[in-house]
Amino acid sequence: MDINTDAVDEVVLALLYLNLCGENRAWKSFDWDALNRLHDKGLIGDPVNRAKSVWLTDEGLGEAERMFTKYFVRAGD
Repeated sequence: MDINTDAVDEVVLALLYLNLCGENRAWKSFDWDALNRLHDKGLIGDPVNRAKSVWLTDEGLGEAERMFTKYFVRAGD
C-alpha cells in the first residue's frame, strides 16, 4: 500500500489543533513517524521527550488551524 504521508501529516496536524490545551500545546498521542515529519517541517517542537504533549510553532499553529478548517469545518460555518 502506498500511503500518502503528506495527507496523513495534514490530518495529524489538524487533530493536534483540535487537541490544543493552552495556547500552543497538544497531546502527542499520534503516530511517531507523523510527529517526526511534522517536527522536520518545523511545525512542532521535538516530540522525543518525556512530556506527554508537544508544542506547535507559530507556523505550525497557523497551518494546524488551516488544516482543521479544511478537513473538519462544514461549509457555511
